[in-house]
Amino acid sequence: PSELNLLLYKEHISEVWLAIPSVDKNKRSEIIASLIGKGVRIRTIPNIRDLIAGERSVSSIQELDMDDLLGRTAVSPNKVLLERLIVNKTLLVTGAGGSIGGEILRQALSLNPRKIILIDHAEFNLHQIHEELKSKNKNASIKIVPILCSVQDKVQLEQIFSVHSPEIIFHAAAYKHVPLVEENIAEAIKNNIFGTLNCAILSQKYNVLNFVLVSTDKAVRPTSIMGATKRVAEMILQSLDNERKGDVSTIFSMVRFGNVLDSSGSVVPLFRSQINGGGPITLTHKDVTRYFMTIPEAAQLVIQSAGMATGGDLFILDMGEPVLIRELATRMINLSGLTLKDEMHQEGDIEIQIIGLRPGEKLFEELLIAGSPEKTVHSKIMRTTEDFVAFDTLNNELIKIRDYLSCGYSDKVGELLRKLVSLKHKI
Repeated sequence: PSELNLLLYKEHISEVWLAIPSVDKNKRSEIIASLIGKGVRIRTIPNIRDLIAGERSVSSIQELDMDDLLGRTAVSPNKVLLERLIVNKTLLVTGAGGSIGGEILRQALSLNPRKIILIDHAEFNLHQIHEELKSKNKNASIKIVPILCSVQDKVQLEQIFSVHSPEIIFHAAAYKHVPLVEENIAEAIKNNIFGTLNCAILSQKYNVLNFVLVSTDKAVRPTSIMGATKRVAEMILQSLDNERKGDVSTIFSMVRFGNVLDSSGSVVPLFRSQINGGGPITLTHKDVTRYFMTIPEAAQLVIQSAGMATGGDLFILDMGEPVLIRELATRMINLSGLTLKDEMHQEGDIEIQIIGLRPGEKLFEELLIAGSPEKTVHSKIMRTTEDFVAFDTLNNELIKIRDYLSCGYSDKVGELLRKLVSLKHKI
């Protein structure tokens, strides 16, 4: 460290590039830690596999991986679990252009499915992921079908199910930005609740083998509309699976996890933009914490969870310890070669400004409503059971909500939604 400090000072180094893609994660973290606070920006060059594949050029200098921000190591995947539901199957992913949906597709492509169907209502996002998958597809026998469609459109969805006969569905479509959803309750309910219901009912009708809901830690004791809609989506699958008869019916499962780093709307791109603009970084509360995972790790674990589903499973991903967002912001400042400006360091570069929690936002998130999760064959995936209600009871409440929405009484549905997520009697 002393020699490194001398070198940095003597040569007036302002930027360090990591050109050691083969080094193990612990050593890489050690090197990064030794450079933090030295006033240098830390970046990395692509690994040799990306260079050989032509996905990046030597001149493509990148920001540090999201793993480096977390300072943790992902667990190697279980190949059997990864392949169990994908190989030679017809796969459908809703929200295909989103962070998790897109990554599920990238990873599934390498597992040799028969066909993958991309559903998204956003034209640009769908175009981007479709073009990317086409460029990466080395197996001409794999069909890639992009379809512009909203999960709210049951008529078009049924046509898709009828024509393509999907066997495995990963349902990642959702409105997820908490403050925005608070201002658009009706659309969130139509999309997150009734979109899920549409896909689930059609899955049963067209004999889909497995239906996997991508859920969120915000569904636990929800304080936001977004969290409440996702909890109801979970309840829909729980109640439908409870009525499953025989071995041929759709197996429903849910995977619940926290924030993914660098997804759209996450703090990382926001903080990066604020740092590049000279600050300040805006933080909702000095003590706010969140669970974090990288996009590839989360998607990989979702696929592996699906491989263990037997029906009605609620899988919880082990996301490690919650991260203090203030510490994440400080780490990003330091990795950019800058310093924190506060009362103790008036000469610093970037200030952190506290702006207050937004509507519906929690100070901290949880992954469990009650009880203790069970271990599975994967060290990062746990299984739990939670209360739910009979589908008839649930559906009666959903009909009331739908009637209010159809009459334009969107101001009333929030109250009905709160009542719905409080239903806890198990059948």
